[in-house]
Amino acid sequence: MATIYYESDVDKEILKQKTIAVIGFGNQGHAHGMNLKDSGCDVIIGLREGSPRRKVALDYGLHVFAIDEAVKRADMIMLLIPDELQGDVFEREIAPNLAKGKIVLFAHGFTVLYRLVVPPPFVDVAMVAPKGQGHMLRREFSAGRGIPAVLAVEQDVSGEAGSLALAYAYGIGCARVGVIESTFREETEADLFSEQAIICGGVTQLMKAGFETLVEAGYAPEMAYFECVNEMKLIVDLVYEKGMAFMREAISNTAEYGDYLSQGKVIGPQSRDNMREILDNIRSGRFARSFMQENLDGKPFMTEMRIRESEHPLESTFRDLMARMPWLPKE
Repeated sequence: MATIYYESDVDKEILKQKTIAVIGFGNQGHAHGMNLKDSGCDVIIGLREGSPRRKVALDYGLHVFAIDEAVKRADMIMLLIPDELQGDVFEREIAPNLAKGKIVLFAHGFTVLYRLVVPPPFVDVAMVAPKGQGHMLRREFSAGRGIPAVLAVEQDVSGEAGSLALAYAYGIGCARVGVIESTFREETEADLFSEQAIICGGVTQLMKAGFETLVEAGYAPEMAYFECVNEMKLIVDLVYEKGMAFMREAISNTAEYGDYLSQGKVIGPQSRDNMREILDNIRSGRFARSFMQENLDGKPFMTEMRIRESEHPLESTFRDLMARMPWLPKE
């Protein structure tokens, strides 16, 4: 079983003499920076010149520097910019300003595992990967709670890499609920697989296929949306809070019976074979190479798919419903 750490396992003194640079202030960066500041840490933000996020960070009372200057000033550097940009930024602005005694942190193992970023051998390298979006990390921290994180040590020159990473997890609030020990490879491969086969590629296609099946059979798009998309959150919330067994206790006997009767027809042997193929593409590095080439080419496939997906009838049905009977907050 994996080791799980909590606040009681943290050396809370270890961060007191450290300056932490958070590189980036987007989805994850804003949450890390704000949480660390509210935890009493000496935190600075590193942003490229002209970044529109500079004013947001300054308004929150954070000190902002150019990336190279932030790295020079910091003892701990957390890299929170998009995967496809990390290699270039690391080579040009981070690596030349690293020195022995510093630790470089990542919130995802992608660039290190696939050697898009190769840290010098004289620095510590570790990962603290919150298992949730930045807005959730910030919201839960502000409410006195937290979300789980994954911790991994790739390079331990000082002998303190694990303790420093765990202290960082404490600073952003993750040690309140649990920090799971893993490796860069395990976190990266499992994370990419879940995104592609389940929580993004799998779930979105499942909802779209259900929506399309009902509409093609003559059902109103509004009904199809509520049954195949809106109710997904209600079920997932039950699983998230109480587990699958509780979810099945909470739904009707009719729904539970239909679950058992039909689940193998939706996710059958072919789906499992496709999942194995997805995992093989990730483990072999084929997906990483394809993703980086897509970015080098200017994202033609992603651009086409963004347009196509935004024009799907499911999206227009959602927009129409929200205009007529909004049940979500506008912000």
